[in-house]
Amino acid sequence: MNVLIQQATIIATHSTYHQKVKDILIVNGIIVQIADNIKNESYTIINGNNLHVSVGWLDIFADFGTPGYEHKESLETGAKAAAAGGFTDVMLVPTTLPITDNSTQIQFLKECSNILPITIHPIGAVTNATEGQTLTEMYDMHQHGAVAFSDAKKNIQQAGVLLKALQYATAKNATIIQIPNDTSISNGGLINEGVQSTKLGLPGMPAIAEEIMIARDIELAIYAQASLHFTGVSTKKGIDLIKAAKKEGYKITCSATPYHLFFSDEDLSSYNTNLKVTPPLRKKVDVLALQQALCNGDIDCIASHHSPQSWDDKTCEFEYAKNGMITLQTLYGTVNEVVKNTERLVKMLTENNRRIFDIPLPNIEEKAEACLTIFEPDTKYIFEENRIESKSKNSAFVGQMMQGKVLGIIHKGKSVMNK
Repeated sequence: MNVLIQQATIIATHSTYHQKVKDILIVNGIIVQIADNIKNESYTIINGNNLHVSVGWLDIFADFGTPGYEHKESLETGAKAAAAGGFTDVMLVPTTLPITDNSTQIQFLKECSNILPITIHPIGAVTNATEGQTLTEMYDMHQHGAVAFSDAKKNIQQAGVLLKALQYATAKNATIIQIPNDTSISNGGLINEGVQSTKLGLPGMPAIAEEIMIARDIELAIYAQASLHFTGVSTKKGIDLIKAAKKEGYKITCSATPYHLFFSDEDLSSYNTNLKVTPPLRKKVDVLALQQALCNGDIDCIASHHSPQSWDDKTCEFEYAKNGMITLQTLYGTVNEVVKNTERLVKMLTENNRRIFDIPLPNIEEKAEACLTIFEPDTKYIFEENRIESKSKNSAFVGQMMQGKVLGIIHKGKSVMNK
């Protein structure tokens, strides 16, 4: 593979070429030259409109189905969607069949990753079968490649169980990921509790179910002196609680999803099942608070919460539809419109997230292995269903205008470019 990227702005704060417009020559997966102008000697040329290049993007929370749910997504189709969205690395949630709650499952996913154009980082379950009762062999999974631990959407309800998990993870310098939701309060709810749930006649999920769990988990993390990451944070008060804890110096971090930054519960008036997600879409005031928190750094990074669902699970009454949306391909175009600062957004997609989960950060320098995302921040396009690389099509972003187009990735000695 000999690729010449022409006249690209390099975005990598740790590189000596940061913010410089350069040609980049890649031979057999290695960056061999970075210069103002490199002579074309029959290389594969990549150029574009205000072309940008950064270190490969990392997503921290996605579901690829395998094993057990290949009718929704497979490792191969998930990898295609990730590459099309600009991601060279993806952390996979343990909600497989069987659950990823042992080192054998971790090893299986790591080995499957070898033939894919992206790198998979498995997240191990905190409790056996994610049932919230008994801790898994976290040490063994960590030794075999689990980069973090989470029970995903079945977040840990028992304080004592979470406390033990936090203490155990701290000894291994690992991070627990929680989607904050007290199910004793939210159980039975379908959308955010408020004016819209009343108008639509749907049972509500109160924001306090999220906020009270954030407050509890912060106290447990402080007690355990542990690292805790909240993902899918969706309310203004939740962000305020996390902001206050971070200000005190505690090891608390958080991420938001692209759909919580874009949609509110007001968009549910048509009962679009693709907008049925976990946590639910909140009020407009919460969306605006999340957007502000993203721009000022109170939110550390973005998490796709890529959750494929089959046609049958979405083409039904809202009450019976399963939660989730595919987002990997639309994440950049969605969030780019909110942040409006390329360097800040790239840091969230490359540096902040790798620092939280202690994943090595590649570099853009001569002689380095190429791990690159290639994109155009200013290019606008409409996202059509025929662009979807996932096996499932449950996206509420179809038909939306996007600003910021991903051209492709170069990773593991391969170039994967969008059509």
